[in-house]
Amino acid sequence: MKKLAFIGLAHPEAVSRGGFLKIASLIFIFAAQTEVSAQTAHTLLRKADKNYLNNDFKSAEENYTKAQQAQRTEKGDYNLANSIYQQERYDEAAKQYGDIVLKTKDNALKFNSLYNKGNAHFWKKEYDKSVDSYKNALRMNPNDYDAKRNLALAQRMLQQQKEKEKKDKENQNKNNKNNKKDKKEQQNQQNQKQEKQDPNKKEEQQEQQQSPQEMKKEQARQILKIMDDEERKVQQRLHKGKPKPSRSTKDW
Repeated sequence: MKKLAFIGLAHPEAVSRGGFLKIASLIFIFAAQTEVSAQTAHTLLRKADKNYLNNDFKSAEENYTKAQQAQRTEKGDYNLANSIYQQERYDEAAKQYGDIVLKTKDNALKFNSLYNKGNAHFWKKEYDKSVDSYKNALRMNPNDYDAKRNLALAQRMLQQQKEKEKKDKENQNKNNKNNKKDKKEQQNQQNQKQEKQDPNKKEEQQEQQQSPQEMKKEQARQILKIMDDEERKVQQRLHKGKPKPSRSTKDW
């Protein structure tokens, strides 16, 4: 039976000193089928392999997708995920790897999918998810040196991320507090300036700030005062028009 050798993205090498994840390769073997659909899938896989090796990951993705439509295989799904990963569409790649992990019973394929899923999350700066993926990979293969190194890097980056978020939050709270303080000082300065320019302004503002109940009481007081003033004026007019007694007497 003729076999097809495939070179795809396996799990990356250990992290370099520069902090980059290197991509290595694994070889998967696909068996050619006698059915027409299998022959079609075989042809498409050969094209996809060639595209992938030429770094034409977009064409590789298209041909892997067509091959999977003709005849679906777990390793075909994995190679498709690798093509998506190479195009830096890390969200899609992580989802694809995750689906493989849930479905496959092939421990080697599951390990590599978990490892690459960790890489995809790493490049998205989702370090918490990256740590989880590497840990799960190491549960399947505790002795994998690359997974250990990448886990250590992801944990370090996660710690730095948390420290930065904490510092940013503290700075934000400090800035908000300073802004409130500055705003209050500016308001006080503005009020003092207005009082100097117009001494009566403060009185008007205090009147405006009175509660509705206080305003009603003040209005009632003013009305009573006006009524008292009017009554006083009326009484004054009445007294003014009243005839005064004469001091002299007539001699009859």
